[in-house]
Amino acid sequence: MKLYDTLTGETREFVPADTKVRMYVCGVTPYSSCHVGHAMSYIIFDVLRRYLEFSGFEVEHIQNFTDIDDKIIQRAQQEGMSIDQLADQYIGEFLANMDELNVRRAHKYPRATQEVPAIIKIIQRLEEQGYAYASEGDVYFRVGRSQDYGKLSRRNREGLLAGARIEPGAGKEDPMDFTLWKGAKPGEPAWESPWGSGRPGWHIECTAMSMEYLGETVDIHGGGQDLVFPHHENELAQSEAYSQKSPFARYWVHNGLLHMGDDKMSKSLGNLVAVSDALERHTSDAFRLLFLSTHYTHPQTYSEDKFNSMERAAERLRTPLRAPANEEAPGAVDPEPYRQQFLEAMETDLNTPQALAALFDLSREINRASEEGKAVRQAQETLASLSDVLGLTLEDTRQRGTKEVGPFVELLLGIRGELRSAKQYALADAIRAGLTDLGIALEDTPQGTEWHYANTSSTEQQ
Repeated sequence: MKLYDTLTGETREFVPADTKVRMYVCGVTPYSSCHVGHAMSYIIFDVLRRYLEFSGFEVEHIQNFTDIDDKIIQRAQQEGMSIDQLADQYIGEFLANMDELNVRRAHKYPRATQEVPAIIKIIQRLEEQGYAYASEGDVYFRVGRSQDYGKLSRRNREGLLAGARIEPGAGKEDPMDFTLWKGAKPGEPAWESPWGSGRPGWHIECTAMSMEYLGETVDIHGGGQDLVFPHHENELAQSEAYSQKSPFARYWVHNGLLHMGDDKMSKSLGNLVAVSDALERHTSDAFRLLFLSTHYTHPQTYSEDKFNSMERAAERLRTPLRAPANEEAPGAVDPEPYRQQFLEAMETDLNTPQALAALFDLSREINRASEEGKAVRQAQETLASLSDVLGLTLEDTRQRGTKEVGPFVELLLGIRGELRSAKQYALADAIRAGLTDLGIALEDTPQGTEWHYANTSSTEQQ
């Protein structure tokens, strides 16, 4: 398998340190609801993990929560609650959103506030090595000591200064130096440290949590492209300074960003769509098809029209699984060429657009062969198995009341069947039309009438 590595700028053969893949993915700051841009990133890394596991690797997946920073403190004060209460609320919501999106949970979700002793230990060692210095209650990383600082983002000093928009601090030796420990301010949460009461800086948190749970070197360090600088650049510099080992991460994997118009979707810009709101209108499969239909390194633009199109595409993958399997019939479909096409795509830097193309080709072949009376059971099982690698459920998850609705639909189907037997076709068609208006599609098959939820946003078929 080949993966694009941001550090080298090359698509390289993926060779982990051993049979266990150690993967660290930067998590959210839980001060508000998770948005669709977050969903895009975590779906992509979920697919990477699923494919690695499908390929026989054991994956140890760690994803943090940055549960202490200025935004959390401000929001908690506004809401009249502690930072722990606020973080607990939005962490719970985040995990529920990810479950609905069929994102496999990380093996551990460390929280910055619970890792302060490890953070202090790392800062102390950096200070002893001359990479960090204390000033007026704060502790800074001495960027000038890191000879190759900027290697991840490929920026020179001028570009780094412009990109970071750094204001020189009174206690800094250099405006490029970044904060490892922030001195306490009145009314803010704080922990005792050798430099006085305070709290960790953002970048040092991820160094501490990745090293605490995965060791001093990880195989994959992931996140959105907006984290390359300054977060991952700073994390790389301080981590290699601390351990005196290189590389800190064998592969830096970054996904493209989701845009709303000309701007990236972000909490700070306020141009976001909450995952919970989008899930009221769209299935998890539509989310995945939208984000996986473009290569993970490329940017995407959010739109409801795209989501609606993906709902129709999802139905095209579900339909073949409902086709008669014709198990005893001759002339079975051979799914192996499509499987190989899928695997070759995934092996080539997680080329999910090409992998999806293989699934749609297999779907069309299953439909055609089933209509011709050929056996398709093995092909259906292959379609379901490969779809699972991409995290597709091939179920319509938009409807929350399926268990309650189902018996009434079955009752109406029974009445419709009796009407058809009595040749009262107009009334039978009226029942079908009424169900269609409610978003329920009927398929008359040799085995009887089957029903499923149709795309409620458009009647257009692909």
